[in-house]
Amino acid sequence: MASFNRVVLLGNVTRDPELRYIANGTAVTDIGLAVNDRRKTPSGEWVEETTFVDVTLWGRTAEVAGEYVTKGAPLLIEGRLKLDTWEKDGKKNSKLRVVGERMQLLGSKGDGPRGEGRPSKARGTGDRSAPPQGGEDFGQPEGDYDAPQVQSGHSGVGADDDIPF
Repeated sequence: MASFNRVVLLGNVTRDPELRYIANGTAVTDIGLAVNDRRKTPSGEWVEETTFVDVTLWGRTAEVAGEYVTKGAPLLIEGRLKLDTWEKDGKKNSKLRVVGERMQLLGSKGDGPRGEGRPSKARGTGDRSAPPQGGEDFGQPEGDYDAPQVQSGHSGVGADDDIPF
């Protein structure tokens, strides 16, 4: 039987990321994402429900998140579900989390808690210290750790030269 494991989440970051490195030097960070859902009940009332999701990012994506993502920032994550299981004090535990394969920073340069302090240099000028602009996408590098593998090649977005803008 075929299977498919994809998750796309758009929400707000619940805590500042804490970047760390594993033994082989690969960056990893865990972030929390609050995703809101609003729906009408059969009685006609609007109900808002917030789901809190733990997301793990690896490699360059984790480094970018550690540098530019702050609590409250809007963020789009694409990845896959992973079930972690462990035993503690004779009791079996499990937790479902998302392994983020792609991250897209949302909002503009002036949005969010770090908006005022960002450098004003544009990307593409050779200055690697310039921050990513809103809407920039960060893929995932390949590695030996429990992180997703990235397909090489271009996503096709912006690949056509005949687009009039």
